[in-house]
Amino acid sequence: MKLKMILTALVIAGCGVSAVIAADDPVKVREGLMKQIGGSMGALAGIAKGEKPYDAEIVKASLTTISTNVKAFPDQFPAGSEANSEASPKIWDNMDDFKAKAAKLGADADVALAQLPADQAGVGAALGIIGKNCGDCHQAYRVKK
Repeated sequence: MKLKMILTALVIAGCGVSAVIAADDPVKVREGLMKQIGGSMGALAGIAKGEKPYDAEIVKASLTTISTNVKAFPDQFPAGSEANSEASPKIWDNMDDFKAKAAKLGADADVALAQLPADQAGVGAALGIIGKNCGDCHQAYRVKK
């Protein structure tokens, strides 16, 4: 129970930290948002793979983080923020498509959240849909190191 409370508090605090960072540097903001999404995806993957037990609070917190962050994510790409980033210049050339991909991920995360997966298999199914969205966007818009 303490782990659930701590995880939920960290997710909420992480969202607040993002807002504070937002005033400084959009590259850092978007990297922070993406790290939180990555952490949430990792938590869901652990459950889907059976490496961690199913925990509805962790599933809910993870899906909430994904949903919240991805909706704020496209706004963190103002003109001139291309430098020092893993973001592809294609984002600024195809901003409508980039925003559509983010919106699709957000919508799918919202559906998963509304129909909260009730077990490991449900988390795996939701992760398959959400993960495909992540992969599609990364394929098109992330510069590989």
